[in-house]
Amino acid sequence: MTATPASATPASVRASAPPPPLAARARAVGGSPVREILAVTARPEVINFAGGLPAPELFDREGIADAFRAVLEETPERALQYSTTEGEPALRAGLAARLSARGLPTDADDLLITTGSQQALSLLATALVEPGDTVLVESPCYLAALQVFGLAGARVLPVPCDADGVDPAALAELIRTERPKLLYLVPTFQNPTGRTMPAARRADLAETAARHGLWIVEDDPYGELRYDGEPAPWIASLPGAEDRTILLGSFSKVMAPGLRLGWLRAPGGPRRACAVAKQAADLHTPTLNQLAAARYLDVLDGHVAKVRAVYGERRDAMLAGLADALPAGSVWTRPEGGMFLWARLPEPYDTTALLRRAVDHLVAYVPGEPFYAADPDRSTLRLCFVTQTPEEIGEGLDRLAGALTA
Repeated sequence: MTATPASATPASVRASAPPPPLAARARAVGGSPVREILAVTARPEVINFAGGLPAPELFDREGIADAFRAVLEETPERALQYSTTEGEPALRAGLAARLSARGLPTDADDLLITTGSQQALSLLATALVEPGDTVLVESPCYLAALQVFGLAGARVLPVPCDADGVDPAALAELIRTERPKLLYLVPTFQNPTGRTMPAARRADLAETAARHGLWIVEDDPYGELRYDGEPAPWIASLPGAEDRTILLGSFSKVMAPGLRLGWLRAPGGPRRACAVAKQAADLHTPTLNQLAAARYLDVLDGHVAKVRAVYGERRDAMLAGLADALPAGSVWTRPEGGMFLWARLPEPYDTTALLRRAVDHLVAYVPGEPFYAADPDRSTLRLCFVTQTPEEIGEGLDRLAGALTA
């Protein structure tokens, strides 16, 4: 067999150029460290406090299956067809009624149904943020929000926080010096810290936003998971914030994340802009899922009550064991609800460096470092308490203690 001489190779092949590079924003923003940690710790023998997943054994499989069966039997031609971008009227009407009953007067037309609340956040970044715009976030902040705003080309600045959330004086100074376009918050059972902003602080933020012309994005995926204490009002319901607050919510934590159902409630301008962006992204959220969820709303409150009871016990189990599990001098939050608590270890502990040792001890957590927009506190970590039983939580904390003292 005779080799083909190089001179016989077509010039177009010899001189082929590499493909164009990825967009700068895609090169600049990395993947989720939490997802990477979950991939490493997926072994069943690892007690995993790293995830942000609802407990799968608590999914109402029969109730949800009944809702899907009823929709497919009664209106299959509608359930399997394209739908409107804004969302199915039945789901929007039922959701508007729930929000109104909880103190936020809402019409169905105020709402846009999204494919998970993460999509709502992405749509808002598309609709509101120009490259170079300044976005203010909590410190620490929900990790995926940092990714979304980074991909939008925003200049993301952290606002110093205390035990009650964003510090009002620090916020006012950043508004004065940086002229931000929006402030992103998870004020109720925050991810990652679990803290909740009290009503007085929320009212102060609403007044500040009105005075300075600032959008507030109020993300509330955990608000229905309250185990004790009294609910605080949504910022969107407070004087001064009505025309400048976009409220995001999700059915993932109270119904099932696999349905990928979220929503946003917004003034007309940003809501219409998000609808246009959604048309370009996916046309609409799956019709069948929306109609099944609309039917399931009739029994959702009963299901959520059962979930709250179980999660509350699991939170208490983790709080009861932390003093023995963490080194002397550690401090941690005591969340009134949600899925997470936040701990800070004394110096010189570095939770990123210690994670491998923890996994070797068959337990996992999320280091705090990725949740910071700037100047991370490497002694912090996030623990999720909802996916293990109290007995498993006790065993996991024993393993964590062994890893931290090894």
